[in-house]
Amino acid sequence: MASPATKKAVQAVAAMLLLLTTAAVAQHDYGDALHKSILFFEGQRSGRLPPDQRVRWRRNSALNDGATAGVDLTGGYYDAGDNVKFGFPMAFTATLMSWGLIDFGRNFGPHEREARAAVRWATDYLMKATATPNTVYVQVGDAFRDHSCWERPEDMDTPRTVYKVDPAHPGSDVAAETAAALAAGSIVFREADPAYSRRLLDRAVSVFEFADKYRGAYSSSLHAAVCPCYCDYDGYQDELLWGAAWLHKASRQRVYRDYIKKNEVALGASESINEFGWDNKHAGINILISKEVLMGKDAFFTSFRENADNFICTLLPGISNHPQIEYSPGGLLFKVGNSNMQHVTSLSFLLLAYSNYLSHANVHVPCGGSSASPVVLRRVAKRQVDYILGDNPLRMSYMVGYGARFPRRIHHRGSSLPSVSAHPARIGCKAGAAYYASSAPNPNLLVGAVVGGPSNTSDNFPDARAVFQQSEPTTYINAPLLGLLAYFSAHPSLPQAGTD
Repeated sequence: MASPATKKAVQAVAAMLLLLTTAAVAQHDYGDALHKSILFFEGQRSGRLPPDQRVRWRRNSALNDGATAGVDLTGGYYDAGDNVKFGFPMAFTATLMSWGLIDFGRNFGPHEREARAAVRWATDYLMKATATPNTVYVQVGDAFRDHSCWERPEDMDTPRTVYKVDPAHPGSDVAAETAAALAAGSIVFREADPAYSRRLLDRAVSVFEFADKYRGAYSSSLHAAVCPCYCDYDGYQDELLWGAAWLHKASRQRVYRDYIKKNEVALGASESINEFGWDNKHAGINILISKEVLMGKDAFFTSFRENADNFICTLLPGISNHPQIEYSPGGLLFKVGNSNMQHVTSLSFLLLAYSNYLSHANVHVPCGGSSASPVVLRRVAKRQVDYILGDNPLRMSYMVGYGARFPRRIHHRGSSLPSVSAHPARIGCKAGAAYYASSAPNPNLLVGAVVGGPSNTSDNFPDARAVFQQSEPTTYINAPLLGLLAYFSAHPSLPQAGTD
């Protein structure tokens, strides 16, 4: 008779294979989805739009940002469906876009140049936000005043208040994430623009020094401004390790290697390992650093690989019994909280990235009494991407403009209000409320936007503007998706599980 451990292992493998063998419902045009995902970022641009702007219903906006503080803070991205520039999620967005290009750049094909342009729109802004030594400008706009209005970014008249962190008001979390974004960007532009790459890396070094020297959470220094929208609920320690990891990758300087190892325990590298997003970098830290171990470059970081293996096992259906990870009947990875697709795309990206590192090392992930091959990880990630693109119980794509059926009433001011060309007259703060309350589809397609998606394990989606938790797109949903789509555009069909 089989032992309970053996039965559990067999059941785990059977459950995993059931999900994986039903993954390929339809063949998607991943290249088209990639192009549209990049295009979404043009719809989120703030500042003076360039001549080659392709989202034509957008116009220049926020051209005086930073003026009240005597600095130029024009440019950058609006984070979601509002008109505020939040530095914390913007920096994370830039880091994840860059990571996708670093690991899967050759798979971007004809879309690599436009993806780099999307990264540069963010890094150019972050360079402005860090131009003053020992200071990072972390937000432009009063979130509460902005959220009380429903108006186009071209019309907005709410206060463009500027918020910063400095030695007297520390923000190690947002500063270290900004350093990570600049360091990752420096790798992206190393060959395409060497001079720009060096400027990014030099700035990343100085911003990280500031983050580490003046320690503190920006949500303590600027609580009234940044909370509850982008409070750092998990502390700044993970961002310091994350920033050091990217500086080590970009500079190859031993000082960052030593910093990581010295602070591994103090900064909690093994904590909350199944979390990854704009607020919590723990899983990302372990995956990123594990590449060094799996490529045979640095056994110094073996503990990070052990953390990464444990994290991966929490995500695998049939193996994971982690209370914070579930799968819907339709196969969607689900974590409790708002905007579930941010978890889907970021965790799927880590699955894909780690699968590649494992493949190069020709090893599997040990998960208790069983193990998972790199191709299993890829198929789990692909299943999530396919769900987003339409392989789900509702047979709808959660990417605007992709497929025959997609969200039409997304929670997004610019998309839901008439464009400036269609309605040249200003639409005031409260005048937009009628458009917000309308059941009509948005007049402007924000092509490529991925919305928050189903909010529970029922696979339901209301397509209602007012339900922002499900209908609002964000830059950090799309950012990790770029690397995923690039990879699957080059590898649309995967071998059967266990054949790698």
